[in-house]
Amino acid sequence: MSISSAMQTGVSGLYANSTAVGKISENIANANTDGYKRQFSQMVTTTASGANGNAPSGVEAVNTADVSLGGTMQSTSSPTDLAVNGNGFFVVTPSANDAVESDYMLTRAGSFKPDANGNLVNAAGYYLAGYAYKSDGTLGPVDRSGFSGMSTVNVRNASLPPAATTTISVQGNLPSQQTGLTTPGAPFTSSTAFFSPLGQSGQLQFSWQPTSTANKWTMTVSDNSGNTYGSVDIAFNDSGANAGSPVSYSNVQNLATAPAAFSLDPTTGIATLSINNGATPQSVTLKLGAPNSSSGITQFAGDFTPQTFDKDGSPSSNLSRVEVDSSGNLIGVFDNGDQKKLYQIPLGNVTNPDGLTLNNGNAYKLSTDSGAYSNQPAGTGSVGTIASKSLEASNVDIAQELSNLIVVQRAYSTDAKIVTTMDQMLSVTTQLKQ
Repeated sequence: MSISSAMQTGVSGLYANSTAVGKISENIANANTDGYKRQFSQMVTTTASGANGNAPSGVEAVNTADVSLGGTMQSTSSPTDLAVNGNGFFVVTPSANDAVESDYMLTRAGSFKPDANGNLVNAAGYYLAGYAYKSDGTLGPVDRSGFSGMSTVNVRNASLPPAATTTISVQGNLPSQQTGLTTPGAPFTSSTAFFSPLGQSGQLQFSWQPTSTANKWTMTVSDNSGNTYGSVDIAFNDSGANAGSPVSYSNVQNLATAPAAFSLDPTTGIATLSINNGATPQSVTLKLGAPNSSSGITQFAGDFTPQTFDKDGSPSSNLSRVEVDSSGNLIGVFDNGDQKKLYQIPLGNVTNPDGLTLNNGNAYKLSTDSGAYSNQPAGTGSVGTIASKSLEASNVDIAQELSNLIVVQRAYSTDAKIVTTMDQMLSVTTQLKQ
């Protein structure tokens, strides 16, 4: 190897080790960056071809990253701070609802917060992408092999339309000792709310009148304005295995003004109430309890138990807050207490995470080296789960980086010594003719 070749080898070492120092400095600077993946330079021998086959060897730094190595989990208080527990990446875009599939990227930095429009965006300015649930609670057909059909996750533009009440089930106890008296006492009363198709709230009033016949009551249903829908006599079993349960329903009276109406099937204990609150009357099913069953209204000795009413229906409601479960479902909690799945946040998965191409903002783009790509629901296949109120810390080990810095600095100094030594030898050679 000639003097100049030896000098070139030393120069290649200087360049390679300076590159390595750069990566170490990046790691140290990003030791507290959420989801940051350690980068490093691997030294690879290079040999230039020569005519006599005796070629000088040098070194170059090949940059790579520990993308597949996860960092530790850190707890936060925000439900939209997300971390991946296992394999997979969040899918992000540089702008909200980006329609260009080549703009989609992957990241482990899950510090998502709503912007002015309610779109979830992380600290690097990348918007979280997911699949929006339809109104019927399904996703519909989803292409898991790419980014089509994805949209920016929004935590503001959601509301629940009103749902009309269709069924009301009644449970409670009537005091048996109040029946069979010569002069029965005053009726016991209870009430429940219901919702119209437009989400308006109404009241149904129930009157439970004890009769002079033992174990027999008359139930009357009316609205909160005093308009009566109808009444029915209910007799209860006073002995045997079915004691306390209804034995029969009789004397069903429709007292409503058409088109309102009241009817009852004595074989099932199910009444049908037609409420005149629109062009088409609202139909509500009242479940009082089947004969010889204690699933509904009962009669036992003791106190009157105010009825509980299990019913459906709700008014229109606005989004109160969101939650994210381990399967990546973003669930909206509305101000009426109802919950609804709004988005599925999938995890992007590649066969070789270390082959992804690094982009600004701690994000990665697909490459030929990263292998096949798929979007998978969290917790399925080879991807991990999603942890809400958590962030993934950097996978940088400061102690290791400082140790590497010492090693690289020594190597750089030694390479510099090679250059100065070759310079001295070259100087001696040029003085031989003097």
